[in-house]
Amino acid sequence: MPILQVALDFMLLDRALKAAKEAIEGGVDWLEAGTPLVKSAGMDAVRKLSALGKPVVADLKIMDVGRVEVEMAAKSGAKIITVLALADDETIRDSVEAAQKYGASIMVDLINHPAPEKRAKEVEKIGVDYVCVHVGVDQQMHGDNPLAVLEKVAAMVNIPVAAAGGINAMLAPEVVEKGAEIVIVGGAIIKAPDIAQATREIKEAMHGVKKSTALYKKYSKDELIKAFKLVSSSNLSDAMHRKNAIGSLIKLTGGKMIGRAFTVRTFDGDWAKPVEAIEQASKGDVLVIDAQDGNIAVWGELATWSSKIKGLGGIVVLGAVRDADDIKKIDIPVYARRIVPNAGEPKGFGEIGIEINYNGVRIRPGDWVIGDESGIAIVPKERAVEIANRALDVMEHENRVREEIKRGSTLSAVMELQDWEVRR
Repeated sequence: MPILQVALDFMLLDRALKAAKEAIEGGVDWLEAGTPLVKSAGMDAVRKLSALGKPVVADLKIMDVGRVEVEMAAKSGAKIITVLALADDETIRDSVEAAQKYGASIMVDLINHPAPEKRAKEVEKIGVDYVCVHVGVDQQMHGDNPLAVLEKVAAMVNIPVAAAGGINAMLAPEVVEKGAEIVIVGGAIIKAPDIAQATREIKEAMHGVKKSTALYKKYSKDELIKAFKLVSSSNLSDAMHRKNAIGSLIKLTGGKMIGRAFTVRTFDGDWAKPVEAIEQASKGDVLVIDAQDGNIAVWGELATWSSKIKGLGGIVVLGAVRDADDIKKIDIPVYARRIVPNAGEPKGFGEIGIEINYNGVRIRPGDWVIGDESGIAIVPKERAVEIANRALDVMEHENRVREEIKRGSTLSAVMELQDWEVRR
């Protein structure tokens, strides 16, 4: 019978304890004091989780001084302690001996090891109790999961194998099929609005009840668009460390805007290149027009109609537009810096398909442009899958915080802001 372990990767102990209690209600088997939690709250996290009556895994990821750290965790109530496979053999051996002295077990985490199958066999000979095939969160953002390595490792060893890394109700059945006896789930449980229900769904999935939900993955272009539809420009800004966002724009019309950038540079009032770009752009593209932040319109109703008929995904004018009343009747997203009545002349200066730098935001042909009521986020094309996944992660964290607020808390209380203000 496979074991379900929930990774409580919280920074705040109170939130971790609340989530642990809900996960226990949903039928979780093991509680993990995740690495962020242990770094934040120390062994107090292990002690308080142990008091809830479930076996506790202290995810210390030990790399050195194994004896000291294992004894510290075991004395605090941990039943399983993690050591990195990258650690020296002597560190692992010392950790095993210390764990045996206190009735605890050692799980070796294979994360980032260049030869996981070989190392799994080596640490088994040293005497560890479990090995874990682990794809880290940052790797998950690129769509990676543990399935590719799991089956090979499970075939190499005779001790229980754990699997971690982006596992959800969709992946859980396959993870068990490929040999995982311990299924470690973090975000798919702890970021759910209803943690108990999410835990139950994972448990069902581990026993072969397949679900259709997906968390982080690799995307085709159509799937990437679907992912971007789920998140906001604010989520994307957070995912990019509060960068690559353009605000202070007027949104004239249309719903959410998602498409690849087709860039144009022109001069204040010269609308020739923007109009010519409509012909050259592909269906679904977003025209991004650098009009030098000007005050004379380079865009209007007729250009908007042309873009609508061509099937473009939207228009961003970093300058002025006119015919606002008429544009608002056309169902295509249009953003502008300002609205004016006066237009310029089609002189033909400027360039099409070039890199734009607007107030420090770099916009290249092919970058993703996502716009909503808050503004516009520019996602570098080579990082699109990663940023989509990171934005989903941000959104899911916010969903959980929102649920805690709705249950009668406040944002300040949930985040324990006074304890985590910057100390100067």
